[in-house]
Amino acid sequence: MEVPSPPRKGRLSPTLALATLSAAFGSAFQYGYNIAVVNTPHKVLKAFYNDTYFARHGTPLGETHMLLLWSCTVAVFPLGGLLGSLLVGGLVDTCGRKGTLLINNIFAIVPAILMGVSKVAKAFELIILARVLLGVCAGISYSALPMYLGELAPKNLRGTLGTMTEVFVIVGVFLAQIFSLQAILGNPTGWPVLLALTGVPALLQLLSLPVFPESPRYTLIQRGDEDAARRALRRLRGWADVEDEIEEMRVEDQAERAEGRLSVLNLFTFRPLHWQLISIIVLMAGQQLSGVNAINYYADTIYTVAGVAANQSQYVTVGAGVVNIVMTGVSAGTVEWLGRRLLLLVGYGICGSACLVLTLALLFQSAVPGLSYLSVVCVFSYIAGHSIGPSPVPSVVRTEIFLQSSRPAAFMVDGAVHWLTNFIVGFVFPSVQEAMGAYSFIPFAAICLLTAVYIYVVIPETKGQTFVEINRIFAKRNGVEIPEPEGAADAEPHTSPPTKGTSF
Repeated sequence: MEVPSPPRKGRLSPTLALATLSAAFGSAFQYGYNIAVVNTPHKVLKAFYNDTYFARHGTPLGETHMLLLWSCTVAVFPLGGLLGSLLVGGLVDTCGRKGTLLINNIFAIVPAILMGVSKVAKAFELIILARVLLGVCAGISYSALPMYLGELAPKNLRGTLGTMTEVFVIVGVFLAQIFSLQAILGNPTGWPVLLALTGVPALLQLLSLPVFPESPRYTLIQRGDEDAARRALRRLRGWADVEDEIEEMRVEDQAERAEGRLSVLNLFTFRPLHWQLISIIVLMAGQQLSGVNAINYYADTIYTVAGVAANQSQYVTVGAGVVNIVMTGVSAGTVEWLGRRLLLLVGYGICGSACLVLTLALLFQSAVPGLSYLSVVCVFSYIAGHSIGPSPVPSVVRTEIFLQSSRPAAFMVDGAVHWLTNFIVGFVFPSVQEAMGAYSFIPFAAICLLTAVYIYVVIPETKGQTFVEINRIFAKRNGVEIPEPEGAADAEPHTSPPTKGTSF
């Protein structure tokens, strides 16, 4: 009797690697680049706002009006991200995962042109409008990209490829910090080019991504084209026998044909996905409310108190960017070895500890001058901890804990939580910091602790498991039983809703 060979582990074939590079660089880069690109040259941009206003009205902008305009410039980006996250569900179902990423480049190229001509046109309003559109671009890519990469990857590489979303976000942040240096483009003559560079990755993606396959899962389950899905899998895996993966998709397709698609409204009332829904909300809220943006906002003040000259703080910021890239790379390289849970728990532990020590350092640094340098160490430690787990790993987990029928709706909820909490921290933290001073980091330490406790108690380890196995683990916690389909022990379980729904 012939003994069946064990299932072959997927490998990073050239097609899979290049598809990941094209998708991630053209999409996640936009998010990271546009978060950071206005930070370092903010004085130059404010001067442009003031000069433009003076040329129109004959009087300079008052301090209140300047604050309002600049707050709009910064705040409209996450609000655009929220809008993009609400659009993504319908787009990925109608146009496909790859198709959505390609269409999304419109929201990068048009703003790049608007910002590039804003100085010549003497219209700072073009920058604000462009930031809204770039937010939409980031909101769509932040959900569509991990969905695409997670559905391309074999199960033993899902973690590594899933972290590429955050890796390229960080690359975008870092390059924005480099290009924003006064000696490069962060000056009165170079800033239009600096802002317009965001269109370059979009153009590269438009040229490269069309040659790579659409998500095989989308192709088979939602388009019903099994032959095209098989061809895509063969290209992505680098071998001809892909029937085991095709069979998993086929059984899930049968369940979805019988029971319809899952909408966002169904998601909140559908018991078999109760804990999955809570988990993505906690992961996204914890990621943003744990203080990562507040640390970034407060970093310049900490560097100044520590004795770093104002004109040198931009280089310290670049150093923090290097730490961010290195530690995110460490996470990408170890997520399939150490697992998702451990990286999340260690990351939140480091972040919470850094917030506590930073509070003490800020409180006592006037009495003990050497503690001011400890504050800088705390900032770098926090960035390292967040880069290990809370930043990259949720992109992996949110893809793994939902099946094809529920993933678009889940990512709409996930994106909405991400962008709302991002906006809340950016809007509220300055007031909190003014009221609480050094103690403003204590709530962040508490959120780190609570999020870590939730992860430890609720979220299972998902490395090396199929979507089916992960779903069955959650089924026990949800108090439901998922029967195995006949003749397909490893097929996707059926957790589709009992009624049909739209993408929203």
